[in-house]
Amino acid sequence: VQLQASGGGLVQAGGSLRLSCAASGLTFSRYAAGWFRQAPGKEREFVAGISRSGGMTYYADSVKGRFTISRDNAKNTVYLQMNSLKPEDTAVYYCAADRGKYSESDYTTTQYNYWGQGTLVTVSS
Repeated sequence: VQLQASGGGLVQAGGSLRLSCAASGLTFSRYAAGWFRQAPGKEREFVAGISRSGGMTYYADSVKGRFTISRDNAKNTVYLQMNSLKPEDTAVYYCAADRGKYSESDYTTTQYNYWGQGTLVTVSS
């Protein structure tokens, strides 16, 4: 199983980026997915989660209204559209997949079956 995150980079405050996470080696439609981030010196934190079908989405308060998580099961890919980026959004972003997420609180923990390698997002002021 492999989760390959991509799309990170350097962007000015107020700008946008779209992260992608391509999954292989698993039946992706059977897995809930999430995005997390980890800034230097801080713990990994939940950013957004999406159910297997894409019908349910969850967000951290810090990104609500600015970030959108989506998925395309035909392409085995989950996305994170990030708008109105702020310097405090600077972090390594990780995607994750898990078969056992059912409630919102499930998505926010770091207990996921599989993790991607991370992609760096840097927002300059």
